[in-house]
Amino acid sequence: MAKYSKKLTNRIVELLKSDTYTIVEICRMCNITPFTYHYWIKNHPEFAEVIQEAKDERMQLFVLEARKSLLKKIQGYEVEEKKTVTVDSGKKNGDGNPVPKIKEQTIIKKHIQPDTVAIIFVLTNGAPDEFKNRQFSEVTGKDGKDLIPARVLTKAEAKEFIQKLEDEF
Repeated sequence: MAKYSKKLTNRIVELLKSDTYTIVEICRMCNITPFTYHYWIKNHPEFAEVIQEAKDERMQLFVLEARKSLLKKIQGYEVEEKKTVTVDSGKKNGDGNPVPKIKEQTIIKKHIQPDTVAIIFVLTNGAPDEFKNRQFSEVTGKDGKDLIPARVLTKAEAKEFIQKLEDEF
């Protein structure tokens, strides 16, 4: 088992914060086994704490990025597409490959429309009283009355009903 150290802990924390690596990938990069990683979490409370803080920080970054992306999806956005047409210049580079010459370069701006699904998501979650994403069906009788009128049974009727049920079973 690898020796627990502050340096190794810092390396694991940085890997957790920096990307979406799995625990197995992080362990491989740090030359420890997943067993060692989980052993340290169980037996070194300070390690478990900094690991949880790193995971929380990474999740906050994901949430921030998701919010930025959602805003772009709601508003729509502009992108530039660059198209380059090249021809052979007749020259060769040091590897003997032909050096291309730019003949024409075109930049096209495109507007990406707002995303309807993203808009629905924000409205149903942000203003649920005004925008519900649910449908309710209510079955009623004529003029909105109950289909089966409810009534309270008398004691004698209840006993009779129970007796009928018992006789059937």
